[in-house]
Amino acid sequence: MSGNTTRRNFLITSVAVTSGIVGASALQQKAADTATPPATMLERVLGRTGVQVPIFGLGGAGQTPLSWQGRERDAGAIIKKALELGIRYFDTAADYGPSEDYFGKVLPLARSKIFLASKTDKRDRDGAWRELERSLKRLNTDYLDLWQLHHVSFREELNTIFSSSGAVKALEEAIQQKLVRFVGITGHHDPEVIAEGLRRYPFHTTLIPVNSADKYHPRPFLPVVLPLAQQKNIGVIAMKVPAYGRLFKPGGLNGMQQAMGYSLSQPGVHCCVIAAETVKQLEDNVNVARAFQSLSNKELAAIEQRTAAVWEDSTFFRAWT
Repeated sequence: MSGNTTRRNFLITSVAVTSGIVGASALQQKAADTATPPATMLERVLGRTGVQVPIFGLGGAGQTPLSWQGRERDAGAIIKKALELGIRYFDTAADYGPSEDYFGKVLPLARSKIFLASKTDKRDRDGAWRELERSLKRLNTDYLDLWQLHHVSFREELNTIFSSSGAVKALEEAIQQKLVRFVGITGHHDPEVIAEGLRRYPFHTTLIPVNSADKYHPRPFLPVVLPLAQQKNIGVIAMKVPAYGRLFKPGGLNGMQQAMGYSLSQPGVHCCVIAAETVKQLEDNVNVARAFQSLSNKELAAIEQRTAAVWEDSTFFRAWT
């Protein structure tokens, strides 16, 4: 696409935002009823975006119907239930199979109420523009709340991204044309590369692995990225929270309460995104998020200790680039 490309060239049908999200039950339980989690989730401001989001969002990847071909009915049921449960943060990517298409079938009527994020793995301006155009069409929307550079793994990629014809030009032009509100960088391979990206450009957010196995990896993300993100008031979204369930193997954590509790208790982490295999699993995860309370240092240390024997299997994704 040329530099003079405007929103008109996208030929995107404007979506009428005439209906909102069906919220969670409005009935408040008595304080003494500790068996039932609160009806709503804690919310946090996502760094310098200034946007307040619930601490739990729905991820569109993982080994779930949300990114599998031929599973539109199952994916649609999960997405609809997410809206009913009050989830407002939805995360997907151009290369998550049919994920954007599935979201685009359900989310448009709630568009004004949600925070919609997608990603591009193209490192050049023109390639990123083409993916943005496709993402907007598949998601059936005329803008993204957050557009992210996907799985940035090597310093050489940063050099390409920030070159005169690099993807950063597409990010800047997309913001100027109001196709994108905020921009971010994501990665699960090398924390130093993500940190360097955050130093080189004023990204609004970063999406990184945050789980209790991270500290045992030779190149941990948390001590490298979180302090820098806090210093720059960058929104931090946690991914790989249960490590595709591998943290729950024998000898590991005893459930999502520990996995999510650990991630959301890290200083500077604002929210997490987790996919769901079924509606029931989504409901369970939402209940955990609703009941979340920040863990003490002692509790965090105990959770870390439980992953000491399973960390290698639980950080397998660190090899992905």
